[in-house]
Amino acid sequence: MFRRIRSLLSRSTSNSRAAIPPPGLGQEEERVALSAFATFDRAEFTRRTGYRIRNDEFFLQAVIHRSYLQLCPPGQFQSNERMEFLGDAVLNLVVAEYLYHTFPEAEEGQLSKLRSRLVSRVALGECARNLELVDFLLLSPSAHQSIEDGSDSILVDAVEAFVAAIYLDGGYGPAREFITEHLLNRLGDSRMVRDENYKSRLLEYAQGRGMGTPRYVTIDESGPDHNPVFTVEVQVGGIPSGIGKGGNKKTAEQNAASRALASLHAQEHGTES
Repeated sequence: MFRRIRSLLSRSTSNSRAAIPPPGLGQEEERVALSAFATFDRAEFTRRTGYRIRNDEFFLQAVIHRSYLQLCPPGQFQSNERMEFLGDAVLNLVVAEYLYHTFPEAEEGQLSKLRSRLVSRVALGECARNLELVDFLLLSPSAHQSIEDGSDSILVDAVEAFVAAIYLDGGYGPAREFITEHLLNRLGDSRMVRDENYKSRLLEYAQGRGMGTPRYVTIDESGPDHNPVFTVEVQVGGIPSGIGKGGNKKTAEQNAASRALASLHAQEHGTES
């Protein structure tokens, strides 16, 4: 159950550690072990991202998800939420600058639409998965399970937190290089041409074939309050056509619509297995 956290806490050769005072007497043994220290593998982060860390403090702060605080003595550590706030601003600036110079003839509305695709939860989640950033995070077991269940919210926040850490550690230039290399160069072209509003596409598909308006039904909600996982089913013409999960209903509905489109296209072209 605590595999992910224990594996992080067991690294020693290249890790940086920040001591957290142990809990008082009478606390559970497992909580003592989990809250002994936070750790960050700087060598592995450099290997995956190419960025060489100067100050470990920023990265130690970036790895602590708020769910981990429940395993630590109260008031002894802060989550990475402030880092997410700063990272989101830096990310949007870098992407806006990139689009401004790449598309000199594009109007404001077009640039805004392209930026929203490049910094979408789907794009950032894909970036985080490519780099396997979850390996660096300190999470509660339930938060880690939500990632396994398909929620990208923690991964999106992780990208923003690491962008902030690089910005604080090395400045705007290295942050821009990180975003350019791992988001824009790897995902930029496909994300900019791809319409990811699957609900809109499904609506157009269904109405164009006389199937009416798709209906979305929330069939399950699990996980802790701070990190829920929604499961949504979409019905097209009264028939269940796709199920999707997400950290909020909007994301779950988009995922359900995406699956429904794939299924309906397969049926239409006779490629369904």
